Amino acid sequence: MSAANEFQLGVIILGAGASSRMGTPKLLLPWRNTTVIGHLISQWRELGAAQIAVVLRANDLALAAELDRLGFSKLDRIENPQPERGMFSSIVCAANWKGWHQNIFRWTIVLGDQPHLRSDSLRQLLDFSRANPEAICQPELGGRARHPVLLPRVAFAQLKQADAANLKDFLKLTALPRVQCPVSDPGLSLDMDTPADYKRLINSN
Repeated sequence: MSAANEFQLGVIILGAGASSRMGTPKLLLPWRNTTVIGHLISQWRELGAAQIAVVLRANDLALAAELDRLGFSKLDRIENPQPERGMFSSIVCAANWKGWHQNIFRWTIVLGDQPHLRSDSLRQLLDFSRANPEAICQPELGGRARHPVLLPRVAFAQLKQADAANLKDFLKLTALPRVQCPVSDPGLSLDMDTPADYKRLINSN
């Protein structure tokens, strides 16, 4: 198997959150010439993702309509029946989903509120992950591990029956190696939780 085939990447975009602090669905906010979800899908396609899946709430008609508008396949949508259980429940849903292509060997967990991350920063992280194929990889800024998280196949399989309360605990409990890639992208430390956050980030992009 070639090195390129060994690194077929699956992307999980988490879109089942309530966006309570924002007051409106984050993924549907305008971003550049599209929406946040449209930008994230386009960005990861350009980065070479072999498959992109979006986790959403059941009966989220607004997000479903936007995905339809973007031409995003219904076959790559994962419904989380219990989104109130938090972000980790969406990750576990994605790990148990039967729709992943068989040639996916690595997955990245993409937060729905990070459209401001630079593509060159993400490309640097992917290159780092290729150099560490058996390890869980994260970008590092200011001495702290950040998102997105890249998981090899073994780690992704462990998520199916994870006994952790959240992703942070899962990463602490796993015996798999964890490595961090220093990335000088200030966006790694920025959140898009409130209207003020969104205004600041969209004005800087």
